[in-house]
Amino acid sequence: MRNPRQLLHSLAVLSPLYLLCFGSVPTDAFAPTQWQNSKLSTTQLFAETNDEDLPPIPTEWRGEVLQSLKAVIDPDLNQDIVTLGFVQNLSLDEDTRQVKFDVELTTPACPVKDQFQMDCQKLVEDLPWTGPVTVQMTAQPSVMETSTFGMAQVGAVIAVSSCKGGVGKSTTAVNLAYALQSMGASVGIFDADVYGPSLPTMITPDDDIVRFVGRQVAPLQRNGVKLMSFGYVNDGSAIMRGPMVTQLLDQFLSVTHWGALDYLILDMPPGTGDIQLTLTQRLNITAAVIVTTPQELSFADVVRGVEMFDSVNVPCVAVVENMAYYQVEKENQFDIGQLKEAIGGTLEAKGMLNGDDDDDDKTSKQKKKEKDALVDELVQVVMQNAKEEKIQIFGPGHKRRLSEQWGIDHTFSMPLMNQIASNGDSGTPYILEHPDSDQASIYKSLAASVVTEVAKTKYQQQRPSIIYDEELHIMVIDEEEAMTTADLRRACRCAACVEEMTGRQILQPADIPESVKPLKMAPTGNYALSVDWSDGHRSLYPYRQIRSLLEEQKQEAEAAVEEAKEVAGVPQ
Repeated sequence: MRNPRQLLHSLAVLSPLYLLCFGSVPTDAFAPTQWQNSKLSTTQLFAETNDEDLPPIPTEWRGEVLQSLKAVIDPDLNQDIVTLGFVQNLSLDEDTRQVKFDVELTTPACPVKDQFQMDCQKLVEDLPWTGPVTVQMTAQPSVMETSTFGMAQVGAVIAVSSCKGGVGKSTTAVNLAYALQSMGASVGIFDADVYGPSLPTMITPDDDIVRFVGRQVAPLQRNGVKLMSFGYVNDGSAIMRGPMVTQLLDQFLSVTHWGALDYLILDMPPGTGDIQLTLTQRLNITAAVIVTTPQELSFADVVRGVEMFDSVNVPCVAVVENMAYYQVEKENQFDIGQLKEAIGGTLEAKGMLNGDDDDDDKTSKQKKKEKDALVDELVQVVMQNAKEEKIQIFGPGHKRRLSEQWGIDHTFSMPLMNQIASNGDSGTPYILEHPDSDQASIYKSLAASVVTEVAKTKYQQQRPSIIYDEELHIMVIDEEEAMTTADLRRACRCAACVEEMTGRQILQPADIPESVKPLKMAPTGNYALSVDWSDGHRSLYPYRQIRSLLEEQKQEAEAAVEEAKEVAGVPQ
């Protein structure tokens, strides 16, 4: 007798053919008697199958299972789940041959957890000796190295920052938190702006009852997201000096019983001063999201924000451009009444809707009805073919510049929308009230990128090794590849070397001498290398750009070899 899994597959394939030929499928046509009860579960089917029909359980069954699971690759960490140590609690019931194991992910908000579960189950089921397979998806416990009492069970702290107020930082922080929660994570929000707390306005908690957990205060909650702000305990904003504010924030974080959280969203006060630096150092921030607007002045703020976080080794993983455009909806582009009049008038002017003078009243009414129907139909055609227009009120923004110069790939443009603003004023986050909107999907994409980058930051080192070999006067990358210092200097893409709007090359390669060399090199976050050159210039190279330069160099070398062979008459 065959493996029951194979027999079930045969049933699925053959039943439609049997129906086609004979009109019905008898209950005992393909299945053994013990399978005729349709209420039997898959586990029961395997349990009631004679073990003698299956191959014997191998001595090293554990190794076979783990070897098959190595085919599942984490797309963010680029390694298999066995090597990463995700497979836990592997067990086998030798009586039923049921295989059970857990897949412990880096976060419960992993965007590919359902696919992981299906892939794991199928791979183990395909082993010929296995019975039913149970895969339990779990997440690693949230543990954080911090000196702040009360935050030991917080997995990652995500700072949402801007260098000036009024750019929608708090709106982004709030909607990012609820987007992460929608992906299955446990989330908290801490409003660190005591001078102008926004959280009490933007989120109305489920209740305002103060609860204590031992000697700590339980945070307020809204829909399961934990909330804490100076504004919840004190009406108005604080009037105090910087050192007092820092001490107050530290007390707030210490006395708040956050419990187990996957992510704590830190709504930072605007600016890059002492308060921001102290918070960054004290809280062991995992990653930062920068919020800005499309204006040129705001780009300078992004640069300052990235440099501030880089000075304390916090990677900036995403940038959000708020008010990037105003989206004119289809229905708002036209006045329907005026459009009908214009279409009707045009048709009449061309004699397409004129009636005959000798028409009686009944005929005239019928023709008017047909005319109105035609005009309505043409209006619908116009509306269906109209496109939603995006008006960039404050300019095209800097997404391309951020990617090319700073290596920040995760950049998001949020539209200027009255509904987002009104939700912020009403106490209900936009993403809770409009979870299926296009704008909510942008916040969810932002959340997915944060999950991905945090996993990379915590579990994988992305930086290549880049050193300057002074004796050979070359740059050595990952101890295997090399390029000249002059080639790297000429590849600078900063605003002084390449015109941003047109892409025109300002820096002339001939102006860079072969003798140019790096005086200082330092990583910027996890995404770029900063180089101070001997000609007085400072360059920032995304690691992606350096890898691209190496690939281009390799292709040019191969092309040169082929050309030399062709000139020399060497057969291909």
